[in-house]
Amino acid sequence: MFRFAHIYYFYLLAIIPVFVVLLVLFLLWKRKTLAKYGDWAVIRNLIPDYSVWKSILKFILVMVALASLVVALADPQTGSRLEKIKRKGIDLMICLDVSNSMMAQDIKPNRLERAKQSIVRLIDNLEGDRIGIIVFAGKAYTQLPITTDYAAAKMFTASINTSIVTTQGTAIGEAIEVAANGFGESKHNKAIVVITDGEDHEGNVLEQAEEAVKKNIAIYTIGMGLAEGAPIPVYSGDVQTGYRKDKEGQTIMSKLDETLLQQIAGVGKGMYVRATTSETGLNKIFDDISKIEKSEIEEKQFSDYEDRFQYFVAFALFLLILDLFVFERKTKWMGRFKPFDSDSK
Repeated sequence: MFRFAHIYYFYLLAIIPVFVVLLVLFLLWKRKTLAKYGDWAVIRNLIPDYSVWKSILKFILVMVALASLVVALADPQTGSRLEKIKRKGIDLMICLDVSNSMMAQDIKPNRLERAKQSIVRLIDNLEGDRIGIIVFAGKAYTQLPITTDYAAAKMFTASINTSIVTTQGTAIGEAIEVAANGFGESKHNKAIVVITDGEDHEGNVLEQAEEAVKKNIAIYTIGMGLAEGAPIPVYSGDVQTGYRKDKEGQTIMSKLDETLLQQIAGVGKGMYVRATTSETGLNKIFDDISKIEKSEIEEKQFSDYEDRFQYFVAFALFLLILDLFVFERKTKWMGRFKPFDSDSK
């Protein structure tokens, strides 16, 4: 396994384009300054041994050496010892509704953002559990396969938005089916958490919940939205331009379907919680899930790594030493080939 111990050092690579721009500006300034003393063709004959291409080659050597040093600072490492690690936990799949109705603002800042914030907080409390994320609207897709990589889980959660699924609707049944299949052949205790406003557009959701229960998967539901409902905002870029309307020009109100979500949780042997303006209820559900007996999970992972930065330091030093032996004047063999220097005769 290969990794970088300090990836934030890669930000230093941003200075390379700056140096490239400065080099171009310097060469333009130099040519413009020399042109003040007479015709460029005459001046060129006064410095016949000067090679622009050799100067650029020296610059490239230094920039590549700099990039190699940045990689060295990031400390590339390779796994050197693989061990079997035992841990206790459950497998948890989060099914998150990303339909347009989740942009309603009855729960601030909106239903979707509040749900994402709660998922991130939940991930911070996981210990030994595996988590996966399913996003759904008119179709359901796996956003994150089940994993113990909590950093990746938070990164994928942050990237979720309503445009991630182009087909509009609320296919809760399909989301449960995809989540149930996403566990694979795992023998661990499993649970699915569906976060949605409950406006299902398929009708087979209870059948899918029953199928999940047959696989020993508990299903929990969280209702996002208030009883009175809220209009669905329409955006142009990041600017809200109004609210979604129906064919008659009336503003569409998105209301929470609590009855359906209660039925899903009942069939799924789980719990239903309605989100409020102060909390989404995900913590309550996780407290209940935590009571499930956690299975012992065995997995292989690298427990020791060896540094490989020295190779990049050596390469950088080689390039810098090579740069000392590259002079800006033309060499006889380069002077024979015009493609290497447009000033050669």
